[in-house]
Amino acid sequence: MADKKPSGNMLWGGRFTSGLDPLMAELKKIEQGLPEVQKEWDAGTFKIVPGVDEDTHTANERRLGEITGQDVAGKLHTGWSRNEQIATDTRMWLRDKLRTIEEHLQAFLNVIAARAEKEIDHIMPGYTHLQRVQRIRWSHRMLLYGFAFASDLERLREVIKRVNCSALGCGALARNPFNIDRDQMFKELGFDDPLRNLMGGVADRDFGLPSTYNKDLQESVEPMIDHVKTVSDSIQIANGVLATLTVRPDRMQASLDPFMLATELAGYLVRKGVPFRETYHISGRCMALSKQTATSMNGLTYEQLNVEMGSARGGTSNSSVL
Repeated sequence: MADKKPSGNMLWGGRFTSGLDPLMAELKKIEQGLPEVQKEWDAGTFKIVPGVDEDTHTANERRLGEITGQDVAGKLHTGWSRNEQIATDTRMWLRDKLRTIEEHLQAFLNVIAARAEKEIDHIMPGYTHLQRVQRIRWSHRMLLYGFAFASDLERLREVIKRVNCSALGCGALARNPFNIDRDQMFKELGFDDPLRNLMGGVADRDFGLPSTYNKDLQESVEPMIDHVKTVSDSIQIANGVLATLTVRPDRMQASLDPFMLATELAGYLVRKGVPFRETYHISGRCMALSKQTATSMNGLTYEQLNVEMGSARGGTSNSSVL
């Protein structure tokens, strides 16, 4: 009987002299064949066979069989279901896209913070009820959006955590009979955890859908891809706009309305001990006097304020005397 010795390219020698396990040999063929299939997809030369290829999974298996032999390629999906593979692929794709959006959002926040710090001395009108009410800093306005997007960033990171869970090992419905190591697989693919319920794993897209897989899930793929692209593009456009925006502090200054002093006047009077409610009546009378005399609030004299504020019936104001 011939003495069997391991070939030079085998990993084990010495005591292991019976040759490579047939299953390992088949695995090696699959590992060598799949990159060839991938190259065809990347080059755009992969040919779909109508009537034979039911979907991407069967197309890949058919092409792999042409390369390695169907007896080997036919074992490609042992222990796997298309249901769990689709769920896992979706999560891997979405995880990577969300991380890219996270980077875009961080860059946008950096631009907002940098401009807010650099242009802190610019003063502009602040609006409420579509009216100019107070003087505010341009930086304050920028940080209004900065904090809003910072909250979005926190929410996005929570979504990434929920998305980054593996469905591999769930099977077609509720079990995998091959005792595969789910923990090893989720770690190798960069997931944080495996999904804990197998039935939920093949269905879950974090959309609150019925249990296990349903063909209607396919309808969620297109809007998901569209929304991811729209959000990613929008953040990058906003970043570019804000980074190159030319600020006109002279126009900001020119748009300041003296009537915006009314709230500051009210605050000043409160600090002097005038009851809060009364201060707004006084501010209102100052605004009315400004309009009646065609004088800006910051142009009213001390005498006008003293005389015209006595506007009650029988008082000394112009309107009362006339």
